[in-house]
Amino acid sequence: MAHFEFKRLDFILTIVGLLALVVDIILDIFTAIRFYTDQDYVRLGIFIFFLVASSLLVQAYSWLWYEYDEFKMVTNVEKVPSKKSLKILHFLQLGTYLRHMGVMETAICKYLQLKGVEGMGPDLGDAAVCLSHDVAMLRIVEAFSESLPQLALMVTTNIQKKQQQQALPVIKAIASAFFASMTVMSYHRSLRSFLKDKQKQTFCSSVVYLSWNFLLISARVAALALFSSELPCYICIHFLCSWFVLLICVWCCQTNFMNSKEGEVLYRGTVALIWYFNWFNVVKGNTLWKTILYHGYILADITLLCGLWFWKINSKDLKNFNYLHLLAYVLIFFVYILGLVVKSIYYHCFHPKVTPADFKSEDETVDTVLEDSSTERVPDEPDEPGFRRIITQLDSGRAMRRGSGDKVNNRMKKLAEHFYS
Repeated sequence: MAHFEFKRLDFILTIVGLLALVVDIILDIFTAIRFYTDQDYVRLGIFIFFLVASSLLVQAYSWLWYEYDEFKMVTNVEKVPSKKSLKILHFLQLGTYLRHMGVMETAICKYLQLKGVEGMGPDLGDAAVCLSHDVAMLRIVEAFSESLPQLALMVTTNIQKKQQQQALPVIKAIASAFFASMTVMSYHRSLRSFLKDKQKQTFCSSVVYLSWNFLLISARVAALALFSSELPCYICIHFLCSWFVLLICVWCCQTNFMNSKEGEVLYRGTVALIWYFNWFNVVKGNTLWKTILYHGYILADITLLCGLWFWKINSKDLKNFNYLHLLAYVLIFFVYILGLVVKSIYYHCFHPKVTPADFKSEDETVDTVLEDSSTERVPDEPDEPGFRRIITQLDSGRAMRRGSGDKVNNRMKKLAEHFYS
């Protein structure tokens, strides 16, 4: 594996991502206050539920990863709290922010090294990249468990109240869509970092990748918002039924990603939640037909949701048929189809063509021995996101020290191998 490079663009993206996180927290507070002042306690409760449930989910992943890695820290900021203090931080829903501070530390140190500042210690390029892989996955979980449900709630609120002019809900909806889109792009960029000699992602490729994700997610969220605006009591039933069906599909894939049975159950449930909004690859090998079946299912579900909404809203007054409702129905269907077309264009024109040799590294043989002899790691780790494995690894009889220039997030690497295969 070639040495990772943490460039100025990576530093900028790291700063932008952290700023987006701060802005999202501020908007969460103001949105909750707005619901409270409007005495809209039902939506306030739903809004807080999304925040709490997402936070618990993200903190659980963060704690499990620390536990799997035997609490061996890389950055100075992560070494400050003791194991007991770290547990308290996660209990207080603050553990993930320690990871963000670690990414900030490595990013700033590496940036100063790029500027030629002396006395910044060893090269932290690989550490910065590896830590950003973990944070990228945490943001994916947060985006699909908090930002997108909040986005659906904001759109539903505007439709029901017919107050599209309200600034705060609109800003929150746009921020949620932006946050979700940027996290998907950051996650994809993390995968790209494992491609030897093919790490550069052109601006055009990034725009196309961002576009098809935005189109597919927007159409899905819009359909859910329209349905819940007219049939709010049934959206929960729809989610539970769809999530259960998707969970069965995930279970059939026999994922084996986490290092414990409990963690694996949590992981499969999370993948089913992500699938509720967008496709997320968890299967090794060719996934063409699985992807086609998934998008066919979601397209049929969008058609059903919009159809029920259209029937409900027009059954109230058949004499005054509103063609704008029909236009909205067709537009959502068209946007999803357009997203699939743009996605096909991306995979045909911009998706890197790689071979197994692109992922080979100098110490691949040693890594294989270590993986076979280790009793702490799960064999055949599946193709899923940024779970950290950047710690020193020992080969019985001799220590193989991975220097600061050789740190590799092996689980993320495995995902990249499957994603680009």
